[in-house]
Amino acid sequence: MIRLVTIFLIAITTVISESHAQEFQGIATYKTQRKLDIKIDSTQVGGMQDELMAMLKKQFEKTYTLTFNKEESLYKEEESLAPPSLGNTMVVMTMGGSGELYKNIKSKRFVKQSDLLGKMFLIQDSLKTTPWKLQGDTKNIGEYTCYKATLERAVDADTFSDEDTKKTQTVTAWYTPQIPVSNGPEEFQGLPGLILELSYDSQTILCSKVLLNPAKQVVIKEPSSGTTVTQNEFDAIMIKKMKEMESQYDRDDGEGSSFKIEIRN
Repeated sequence: MIRLVTIFLIAITTVISESHAQEFQGIATYKTQRKLDIKIDSTQVGGMQDELMAMLKKQFEKTYTLTFNKEESLYKEEESLAPPSLGNTMVVMTMGGSGELYKNIKSKRFVKQSDLLGKMFLIQDSLKTTPWKLQGDTKNIGEYTCYKATLERAVDADTFSDEDTKKTQTVTAWYTPQIPVSNGPEEFQGLPGLILELSYDSQTILCSKVLLNPAKQVVIKEPSSGTTVTQNEFDAIMIKKMKEMESQYDRDDGEGSSFKIEIRN
């Protein structure tokens, strides 16, 4: 009889533990910054270099939220007002697109909804295994003790080149085991704790606030609308469209009423 009671109590404890693991959830707020090192032709902007640089800086200072539980997450940009115009037509050409990013750590897949020049795409693909190297460095971010991890990955050296040229990019992450979620901003995941800070090239993504187990249960909804493509298919479409935009700009450049800035990661 005593043995049966013991087994029964162990079973109850296991169910409660699994229930708490499933219910663990939170919302992390991230802010992005980019160091700009751009040489601007003063003849194109009419002496408004300072105003242009301030506007570009604002363009890349964005706020995102990562809604997460143990298995899923949704990363999306908070709505903000469009940047002011300088009077001229400014074309900021960026690669990557913006939109909601859903990740399922358990099934190792992601779905990203991305608007490319007015057409909505739904990118569905597998999460890549990330070969992080855990380092010994530590630092505090807010109330959390964070540990350093680095990643070396190959990225396109020249997005608009037809040649397959790659460069090595170093990604530095700071994660905290105090939030036991193997997740983080953008496509990054795979560490033994939530990533609170990321940096690569000239960009930094820093967590400014974390809300754990809020009173109102968070809802993680997988994006579902858009033309379904794989990541490679979307990249090919995007490069084609960007080349078309570049060609169009080159044809219209003689009017002197617009200028172009290319930001390439």
